[in-house]
Amino acid sequence: MVSNRVPRKWTVEEYLAYESETGIKHEFIDGEIYAMAGGSENHSLITGNTFIAIGQRLSGSSCRNHTSDMRVKISDSQFVYPDFSVVCGKAEFADDNRTMLTNPILCVVVMSPSSATYDKTLKVEFYRSLSSLKHYLIIDQDQVYVRLHTLQDNGWLLQQFNDINMTIPLTAIGVDLSIHEVYQDIVFNG
Repeated sequence: MVSNRVPRKWTVEEYLAYESETGIKHEFIDGEIYAMAGGSENHSLITGNTFIAIGQRLSGSSCRNHTSDMRVKISDSQFVYPDFSVVCGKAEFADDNRTMLTNPILCVVVMSPSSATYDKTLKVEFYRSLSSLKHYLIIDQDQVYVRLHTLQDNGWLLQQFNDINMTIPLTAIGVDLSIHEVYQDIVFNG
Protein backbone atom coordinates (compact mmCIF):
# COMPACT_ATOMS: atom_id res chain seq x y z
CA MET A 1 0.00 0.00 0.00
CA VAL A 2 1.54 3.33 -1.05
CA SER A 3 1.07 6.52 0.93
CA ASN A 4 1.81 10.14 0.09
CA ARG A 5 4.83 11.35 -1.83
CA VAL A 6 7.73 12.74 0.18
CA PRO A 7 8.05 16.22 -1.39
CA ARG A 8 11.49 16.65 -3.04
CA LYS A 9 13.64 15.04 -5.71
CA TRP A 10 15.96 12.25 -4.51
CA THR A 11 18.93 10.49 -6.00
CA VAL A 12 19.00 6.70 -5.81
CA GLU A 13 21.88 6.95 -3.33
CA GLU A 14 19.91 9.34 -1.09
CA TYR A 15 16.86 7.08 -1.27
CA LEU A 16 18.80 3.96 -0.31
CA ALA A 17 20.63 5.77 2.51
CA TYR A 18 17.34 7.20 3.82
CA GLU A 19 15.71 3.77 3.91
CA SER A 20 18.76 2.32 5.63
CA GLU A 21 18.80 5.09 8.25
CA THR A 22 15.07 5.17 8.98
CA GLY A 23 14.09 1.53 8.44
CA ILE A 24 10.94 2.81 6.71
CA LYS A 25 10.06 1.34 3.30
CA HIS A 26 9.46 3.67 0.37
CA GLU A 27 8.88 3.07 -3.29
CA PHE A 28 11.24 5.09 -5.48
CA ILE A 29 9.87 6.27 -8.83
CA ASP A 30 11.99 8.54 -11.00
CA GLY A 31 13.43 10.66 -8.17
CA GLU A 32 10.37 10.72 -5.94
CA ILE A 33 9.77 8.49 -2.94
CA TYR A 34 6.45 7.30 -1.59
CA ALA A 35 6.13 6.01 1.97
CA MET A 36 4.51 2.60 2.29
CA ALA A 37 1.46 2.93 4.51
CA GLY A 38 0.24 0.30 6.92
CA GLY A 39 -2.38 -2.14 5.71
CA SER A 40 -5.84 -3.12 6.93
CA GLU A 41 -6.82 -6.43 8.50
CA ASN A 42 -8.14 -7.70 5.16
CA HIS A 43 -4.92 -6.64 3.42
CA SER A 44 -2.86 -8.55 5.98
CA LEU A 45 -5.04 -11.68 5.93
CA ILE A 46 -5.27 -11.85 2.14
CA THR A 47 -1.52 -11.41 1.79
CA GLY A 48 -0.92 -14.12 4.40
CA ASN A 49 -3.47 -16.52 2.90
CA THR A 50 -1.99 -16.17 -0.57
CA PHE A 51 1.63 -16.34 0.60
CA ILE A 52 0.96 -19.54 2.56
CA ALA A 53 -1.10 -21.23 -0.17
CA ILE A 54 1.53 -20.57 -2.84
CA GLY A 55 4.41 -21.33 -0.48
CA GLN A 56 2.98 -24.74 0.43
CA ARG A 57 2.68 -25.68 -3.23
CA LEU A 58 6.24 -24.53 -3.95
CA SER A 59 7.70 -26.72 -1.20
CA GLY A 60 10.33 -29.00 -2.69
CA SER A 61 10.60 -26.98 -5.91
CA SER A 62 13.30 -24.53 -6.99
CA CYS A 63 10.89 -21.62 -6.37
CA ARG A 64 10.73 -19.51 -3.18
CA ASN A 65 8.49 -16.78 -1.76
CA HIS A 66 9.91 -13.43 -0.66
CA THR A 67 7.93 -11.21 1.72
CA SER A 68 7.15 -7.52 1.32
CA ASP A 69 10.52 -6.75 2.92
CA MET A 70 12.19 -7.60 -0.40
CA ARG A 71 12.61 -4.57 -2.64
CA VAL A 72 12.31 -5.23 -6.39
CA LYS A 73 14.48 -3.19 -8.73
CA ILE A 74 12.50 -2.37 -11.85
CA SER A 75 15.13 -0.08 -13.39
CA ASP A 76 17.88 2.27 -12.28
CA SER A 77 15.21 4.82 -11.33
CA GLN A 78 12.37 2.58 -10.08
CA PHE A 79 12.24 0.42 -6.95
CA VAL A 80 9.03 -1.10 -5.56
CA TYR A 81 7.85 -3.39 -2.77
CA PRO A 82 5.27 -5.98 -3.84
CA ASP A 83 3.30 -7.63 -1.05
CA PHE A 84 5.30 -10.70 -1.98
CA SER A 85 7.21 -12.13 -4.89
CA VAL A 86 8.38 -15.54 -6.10
CA VAL A 87 11.73 -16.43 -7.63
CA CYS A 88 12.45 -19.74 -9.34
CA GLY A 89 16.06 -20.86 -9.50
CA LYS A 90 18.80 -18.59 -8.21
CA ALA A 91 17.70 -15.20 -6.90
CA GLU A 92 19.56 -12.32 -8.55
CA PHE A 93 20.24 -9.05 -6.78
CA ALA A 94 21.37 -5.57 -7.82
CA ASP A 95 23.40 -5.12 -4.62
CA ASP A 96 25.88 -7.04 -2.48
CA ASN A 97 23.57 -6.89 0.56
CA ARG A 98 20.93 -8.85 -1.38
CA THR A 99 18.16 -6.28 -0.77
CA MET A 100 17.22 -5.47 -4.39
CA LEU A 101 15.74 -8.45 -6.20
CA THR A 102 15.95 -8.28 -10.00
CA ASN A 103 14.41 -11.55 -11.22
CA PRO A 104 10.98 -12.30 -9.71
CA ILE A 105 8.79 -14.58 -11.81
CA LEU A 106 5.62 -13.60 -9.87
CA CYS A 107 4.77 -10.38 -8.05
CA VAL A 108 1.64 -10.11 -5.91
CA VAL A 109 -0.03 -6.89 -4.80
CA VAL A 110 -3.10 -6.59 -2.57
CA MET A 111 -4.95 -3.43 -3.59
CA SER A 112 -6.27 -0.89 -1.18
CA PRO A 113 -8.60 1.94 -2.15
CA SER A 114 -5.71 4.42 -2.01
CA SER A 115 -3.46 2.38 -4.32
CA ALA A 116 -5.97 0.76 -6.69
CA THR A 117 -5.45 3.07 -9.67
CA TYR A 118 -1.66 2.94 -9.31
CA ASP A 119 -1.64 -0.87 -8.91
CA LYS A 120 -3.85 -1.40 -11.99
CA THR A 121 -2.13 1.09 -14.31
CA LEU A 122 1.37 2.47 -13.82
CA LYS A 123 2.57 -0.34 -11.57
CA VAL A 124 1.42 -2.91 -14.13
CA GLU A 125 3.78 -1.34 -16.66
CA PHE A 126 6.64 -1.29 -14.14
CA TYR A 127 6.32 -4.98 -13.34
CA ARG A 128 5.70 -6.06 -16.92
CA SER A 129 8.99 -4.39 -17.94
CA LEU A 130 10.92 -6.99 -15.90
CA SER A 131 12.33 -9.60 -18.28
CA SER A 132 11.95 -12.36 -15.65
CA LEU A 133 8.29 -11.67 -14.79
CA LYS A 134 5.66 -14.13 -15.99
CA HIS A 135 2.75 -13.23 -13.66
CA TYR A 136 1.55 -10.05 -11.94
CA LEU A 137 -1.32 -10.80 -9.54
CA ILE A 138 -3.48 -7.96 -8.18
CA ILE A 139 -5.93 -8.86 -5.40
CA ASP A 140 -8.74 -6.59 -4.21
CA GLN A 141 -9.19 -6.46 -0.43
CA ASP A 142 -12.73 -5.03 -0.50
CA GLN A 143 -14.45 -7.60 -2.73
CA VAL A 144 -13.80 -10.95 -4.40
CA TYR A 145 -11.87 -9.68 -7.40
CA VAL A 146 -8.46 -10.70 -8.72
CA ARG A 147 -6.61 -9.55 -11.85
CA LEU A 148 -3.89 -11.75 -13.31
CA HIS A 149 -1.46 -10.54 -15.96
CA THR A 150 0.31 -13.49 -17.60
CA LEU A 151 3.10 -13.26 -20.17
CA GLN A 152 2.37 -15.40 -23.21
CA ASP A 153 4.17 -15.86 -26.53
CA ASN A 154 2.11 -13.11 -28.16
CA GLY A 155 2.09 -10.62 -25.25
CA TRP A 156 0.38 -10.13 -21.92
CA LEU A 157 -2.98 -11.75 -21.16
CA LEU A 158 -5.26 -10.14 -18.56
CA GLN A 159 -7.66 -12.48 -16.76
CA GLN A 160 -10.19 -11.43 -14.12
CA PHE A 161 -11.60 -13.64 -11.37
CA ASN A 162 -14.64 -12.66 -9.28
CA ASP A 163 -16.16 -15.94 -8.12
CA ILE A 164 -15.07 -17.68 -4.91
CA ASN A 165 -15.15 -21.03 -6.77
CA MET A 166 -12.69 -19.97 -9.49
CA THR A 167 -9.05 -21.02 -9.72
CA ILE A 168 -6.14 -18.79 -10.75
CA PRO A 169 -3.67 -20.56 -13.08
CA LEU A 170 -0.12 -19.53 -12.13
CA THR A 171 1.34 -21.72 -14.85
CA ALA A 172 4.90 -20.34 -14.71
CA ILE A 173 5.31 -21.67 -11.17
CA GLY A 174 3.07 -24.71 -11.58
CA VAL A 175 0.44 -23.55 -9.08
CA ASP A 176 -3.35 -23.44 -9.33
CA LEU A 177 -4.52 -21.00 -6.67
CA SER A 178 -8.09 -21.21 -5.42
CA ILE A 179 -9.92 -17.90 -4.93
CA HIS A 180 -11.43 -19.50 -1.84
CA GLU A 181 -7.92 -19.83 -0.34
CA VAL A 182 -7.12 -16.20 -1.10
CA TYR A 183 -10.26 -14.92 0.65
CA GLN A 184 -10.46 -17.49 3.46
CA ASP A 185 -11.79 -15.89 6.68
CA ILE A 186 -12.22 -12.46 5.01
CA VAL A 187 -15.16 -10.32 6.11
CA PHE A 188 -16.07 -7.52 3.73
CA ASN A 189 -17.46 -4.26 5.08
CA GLY A 190 -20.71 -3.05 3.60
